[in-house]
Amino acid sequence: MSKKRPLNVDDAYALKTPADSVRLYGKWADTYDSEFVESEGYVVHLRVAEVFLRQRSLINGAVLDVGCGTGIVGVSLREGGIEVVDGVDISTQMLVEAGNKKTRNDVPVYRRLIIADLTKRLDIPDKQYAGVISAGTFTHGHLGPDSLDELWRVAAPGAVCAIGVRDTHYSSMNFGEKLSVDVANGTITKPEIAEVDMYSAQTLNLAHANDKALIIVCQIV
Repeated sequence: MSKKRPLNVDDAYALKTPADSVRLYGKWADTYDSEFVESEGYVVHLRVAEVFLRQRSLINGAVLDVGCGTGIVGVSLREGGIEVVDGVDISTQMLVEAGNKKTRNDVPVYRRLIIADLTKRLDIPDKQYAGVISAGTFTHGHLGPDSLDELWRVAAPGAVCAIGVRDTHYSSMNFGEKLSVDVANGTITKPEIAEVDMYSAQTLNLAHANDKALIIVCQIV
């Protein structure tokens, strides 16, 4: 019998529906960090966290990690001095992995983990978070810019937001137009956009070695 091939980023890019995401990440959860993040040089979570933490002085309170997956962003946030991090993800199995993540002091990285479908309303009250971050959720698949409304809703006035979006997804799904509308409506400040590599320079994932992400950085008005 032939060995089953490892899951990879092409499987993620092929997602079409929330149910597809549940199936894929349910199967991938226990090997995601080793088979993908480490083996293929995936670094966009580090870049998004770095950009977010540059605004550390403006973040006074809990942070929501949207699409937290196995918790790799949460680890970076805690190491960067964020004391309270909650996470949401569509995959129960991914949340199990995130729940196992600990700080260097053997404290759970996340205060609270919430299963959620970003195409629907989150089970979170309005204006709860001093910061909102998302590294890999808006890189592919079914989630378009309209899902940003829920992120803006749960963020408190003045909250810092850093949202990573794969560059091709950004353009094909018209994220720029959505952001312009939200600025005009007084929902967010005019965003700064930072372009970063999704994979390290030493990546073995040659098919995606040049993939880029755009990080949307703004504040809630």
